[in-house]
Amino acid sequence: MFGIMGLGFLLGMHHALEADHIAAVSSIAARRSSVREIVKHGLTWGLGHTLTLFLFAGAALLLGQMIPEHLAERLEFAVGIMLVILGGYVLWQLWRDRVHFHSHAHDGASHFHAHSHRDDAVPHQRSTHDHGHGFRWRTLLVGLVHGMAGSAALLVIAVSQVASPAYGLLYLVLFGVGSMIGMGVLSAVIAVPLAVSARSLTWANRGLQLVVGIVTVGIGATTIYETVLAHV
Repeated sequence: MFGIMGLGFLLGMHHALEADHIAAVSSIAARRSSVREIVKHGLTWGLGHTLTLFLFAGAALLLGQMIPEHLAERLEFAVGIMLVILGGYVLWQLWRDRVHFHSHAHDGASHFHAHSHRDDAVPHQRSTHDHGHGFRWRTLLVGLVHGMAGSAALLVIAVSQVASPAYGLLYLVLFGVGSMIGMGVLSAVIAVPLAVSARSLTWANRGLQLVVGIVTVGIGATTIYETVLAHV
């Protein structure tokens, strides 16, 4: 039994590394330059993910019922929409903050200077640089949605591994804790290039954000397509 519980923990860590999870947390972290802040967002995602995994899959386990397939598909569709929005938001922020060049002349000479509309478009209190206060509600919400979408598959695994509902609940808890730790470690890995490039290599940081935005939108669109395709 201890081996099965340990397996649940390890599967939870592996579960955090799924492409849609990585895309979601990366899109949230893309505009931040603090390693500590990015890791906190990863752990907050893990908390939301664990809460809904435990509530949805745990309730179904205690009631002895599986989560309906049509509900699971709708939740996956919602995850796809969420990823498209998250990735699109990163791309929109890049477009809004784009740096372009102006030419002007004075004293008989022409000059070029770089300019961004970021400060014009977004007041300080709503700008995207790091703030160390306030709970990360958006990140928690993303984790909650991901947890709901993954609860059906996790329930199948839990039921196949343990015979007792009590052990099943423990399995779910360990799986959730493993996913939190896995996402925390992954967030630290994501944070390093983002933090370094934000402080010294602006072009590289914007390139990373562009990749994150495009990949997140792509994974979201693929999820939507596969969900719709299942009904064709």
